[in-house]
Amino acid sequence: MDIAEAAKRSGVPASTLRFYEEKGLIRSVGRQGLRRVFGPDVIERLALIALGRSAGFSLDEIAVMYAPDGRPKIDRERLASKAEELDSLIGRFTAMRDGLRHAAVCPAKSHLECPSFKRLLRVASAGLFEPKAPGVPAPRKMTAPRKPRGTKS
Repeated sequence: MDIAEAAKRSGVPASTLRFYEEKGLIRSVGRQGLRRVFGPDVIERLALIALGRSAGFSLDEIAVMYAPDGRPKIDRERLASKAEELDSLIGRFTAMRDGLRHAAVCPAKSHLECPSFKRLLRVASAGLFEPKAPGVPAPRKMTAPRKPRGTKS
């Protein structure tokens, strides 16, 4: 299939297909005039790339998930490590969500008078809500601010 059909079938713009080919993530099997031609396996490969990107893998990380012959060679330890990173992000986002919900209904006159909101500020200023960069240890565990008595959520 030519690049236009590959783009249409995969939902990936032709410019991205060209970029992925430059990075070695996909390979064209030839040309039809000036257009690149891809084999039928490119759609599955693009789906794997999309899955990897959705999970937070970089293109370089995805590239090493393929053997030189083009077959997937996915490191299970790498998958488990990424799952741990996602667990950490989920925990941080859950704490942030709970803190924001509390702030929305907090009975204190000012958010700055609310101990839960002040704890949320300390956590945010310490950078604990920031996603970690590759190779950087995950921040310590944190707990969500407590909900005031008599509130829902």
